[in-house]
Amino acid sequence: MSFGVKPICKNYLHTHRYFHIFYAEGSTESHLLNGASVYSLNVVVLLLRLLVSLAFDSSYVCIKNFLWKIRNNSESKTILNMTSKHIYSTTNLSDLQLKEQGNCLFAARKYDDAIICYSKAIIKNPTNATYFTNRALCNLKLKRWELCCQDCRRALDIDANLLKGHFFLGQGLMEIDNYDEAIKHLQRAYDLSKEQKQNFGDDITLQLRLARKKRWNIMEEKRILQEIELQTYLNRLIKDDMENRLASLKLNENLNEENLKEKQQEIEQECDDHIKELNNIFAKVDERRRKRDVPDFLCGKISFEILTDPVITPSGITYERKDIEEHLQRVGHFDPVTRVKLTQDQLIPNFSMKEVVDSFIAENEWSLDY
Repeated sequence: MSFGVKPICKNYLHTHRYFHIFYAEGSTESHLLNGASVYSLNVVVLLLRLLVSLAFDSSYVCIKNFLWKIRNNSESKTILNMTSKHIYSTTNLSDLQLKEQGNCLFAARKYDDAIICYSKAIIKNPTNATYFTNRALCNLKLKRWELCCQDCRRALDIDANLLKGHFFLGQGLMEIDNYDEAIKHLQRAYDLSKEQKQNFGDDITLQLRLARKKRWNIMEEKRILQEIELQTYLNRLIKDDMENRLASLKLNENLNEENLKEKQQEIEQECDDHIKELNNIFAKVDERRRKRDVPDFLCGKISFEILTDPVITPSGITYERKDIEEHLQRVGHFDPVTRVKLTQDQLIPNFSMKEVVDSFIAENEWSLDY
């Protein structure tokens, strides 16, 4: 009888699900449970030989324990010697094989198991930066931001131009609110993708745009707090001034009670008017702040900044002129979004977009800092 062996990564993932091994001492039968099926000792041993050949942690312990129980069988003695002398977990696998095993586990979303494989690959070959970025991506998926950043930094120590090292590091830094450094690494990843002609689609651009927007939001929150403090301070000054004027008024002996009361009411009314006017000004500022958002269609598809010299391609996509011209020179003669063939003489100034952008900036001067 023969058994088909599934690919190594699939066999690993299903070993525990399908195979439970036990042996009843004093019996001439061993049982391999897969549903209700029962196989003879020879079939069990044959299957064990296949499992042992895979050399996985998960199979090794239970297989070896089982073989000790049936060690009187000549076939099992041979396998037992193999396990003792040559097979122990992933010890006999090269760093490349460990990486491939980790890739299979990652594809199956077994991120913790993949981390183990990548870690073993790193032990065998600590100079390969890719192993660190692979492990970093697993930590990124598991939301272990600090570990992700650590692996990325180690990868970049080995290869400073490793695109994925900058990309994953930028994402990890963004999650721990280190937006300035995150933007720096994401921008570097984007630049490297153009230099190395690697197509990451919109993945890098979206993360860079998100990091910039989050940094803007943090800066906006700080500005709001400063404005609230300023408003509170000015209100207090107005009230303090009112109290001082009322106190001085009471010291004026030339005023009778009726005049004094009238003057007090005037001062209090004047104070209320000033406070009301001041608060109205801050309310208008706050209302305009709520609308502070630069629409995506006003930003370049490459630099993610507000368009200043927009041009349109035959595909109907608008870019910042300097960015698309740089792309054509350094990356290739094609539209970055549609991938359609494109040359510099096909770029047409988008005057309509320019007018829209100028109008938006005139009404929202803050957007220059966006």
